[in-house]
Amino acid sequence: MVFSSLSFILVFLPVATLGYYAILRFGNKEHAFLFVLLCSLFYYAWWDVSNLGVILLSLLGNYTLGRMLDAAREHRKALFAAGVTLNLLALLYFKYTLFGMQIYTAVTGTQISAPDIVLPIGISFFTFQQIAYLSDIYTRKNSPVGEGLVSYGLFVCFFPQLVAGPIVHHREMMPQFDNAQAHVARWENIYSGLVLFSIGLAKKTLAADTLSPLVGRAFAPDAALSFADAWCGMLLYTFQLYFDFSGYSDMAVACALFFNIRLPWNFNSPYKACDIQDFWRRWHMTLGRWLRDYLYIPLGGNRRGAARTLLNLFLTFLLAGLWHGAAWTFVLWGAMHGAALVVHRVWKARGGALPRPLGWLLTFLFVNLAWVVFRAPDGDCLRRFFDGFRGAGGWALSEDFAVMLRQTLLMPDNAAVGLLLAGVLLTLLLARNSRELLEQPASLSLFFRAVVCLALSLLLLCIPDKQQEFIYFQF
Repeated sequence: MVFSSLSFILVFLPVATLGYYAILRFGNKEHAFLFVLLCSLFYYAWWDVSNLGVILLSLLGNYTLGRMLDAAREHRKALFAAGVTLNLLALLYFKYTLFGMQIYTAVTGTQISAPDIVLPIGISFFTFQQIAYLSDIYTRKNSPVGEGLVSYGLFVCFFPQLVAGPIVHHREMMPQFDNAQAHVARWENIYSGLVLFSIGLAKKTLAADTLSPLVGRAFAPDAALSFADAWCGMLLYTFQLYFDFSGYSDMAVACALFFNIRLPWNFNSPYKACDIQDFWRRWHMTLGRWLRDYLYIPLGGNRRGAARTLLNLFLTFLLAGLWHGAAWTFVLWGAMHGAALVVHRVWKARGGALPRPLGWLLTFLFVNLAWVVFRAPDGDCLRRFFDGFRGAGGWALSEDFAVMLRQTLLMPDNAAVGLLLAGVLLTLLLARNSRELLEQPASLSLFFRAVVCLALSLLLLCIPDKQQEFIYFQF
């Protein structure tokens, strides 16, 4: 399902919103929740109807396990372990079976017939969310007493965050649904949602989708890369990934605002980070929170000595790489970030410090190089890129790539292309991010800004043949 289905969202969203408030006005909360749950399941089926049964089975299973775990007085640890294991087994089957078979074939030389497995969209996100739910019940941070299946289903399936996050906690979202003051449409939230949705849509349509064919050319299987090609392709993907995922996250937060629900932010200007730890406090923030609370701390965190702390840190990000995808490039990407965080922690413990500009440069360069590993489909692509970085394929920008850059970016010459890319980077470094724009005092009314942004959104949707699937849908 391609992103051109956003036209479906612009019809679906007002129908879901108006229906929700109409039922709250003339019916009751339970019926309104059921309506939004059914809308969310319809939304999920629109993207991929073939795996609707998977999320329903996951929802029912975890709801039952949660109630059993909360009621149990004995063997709670075994019950919790069983719940986590079942969730991970489902994730392993759908996401890593083929990868495991490839490893088995490489080690033994025995070819195995590969099953026809279709990865359910969003499975990594709703699996992690439900593992957190079971963990919070086990540690008594949350209790499902009095919660029905519909309410739990709404927590898992609420459509703005269903397919690509943010990863939310039950205790931070469902009390908002239960708050009677949130059961009346609030125009300030609707206006804010329109503004934020338009920002996210512009990021996706004007930036990420424009860069997509250029990134595809740089990472193509037969691409011969010069020094300039490799560095330009790397920077383009750095921009594309950020605009794509942060654009989706903006739209997710925006859609939730229509229901008076405030989802957690996923981004806080990550390319402004001056060290690798700061980067992970700014990039995919809800995943970083999940990794800290449900992996790093259970592994022992920093409570078992310096050496164990460094090992826990490295293992956490190694597994984070594997969470992103079943390929050695993702494992390598996770290992790179884990190693960088270990080096940073040791450096800080020994009193090391860098001037902020130098710290930013080293962090940005490392993140860029790691994104190449993240994006590369195989080792051959990585080899071509790193050959390009050292000038093995020449130094100047390839003519075909230069022509493609100028035509795609509507620039008259290569110098203008360079200035445009530099301008994008300066904007990311100096401009306010989506959250800051939404919360800053405005001289113009929020209503006026919302109308302008809605008009921009409708205009953007008229741009033909540019919409692509969101990158994080595959994770």
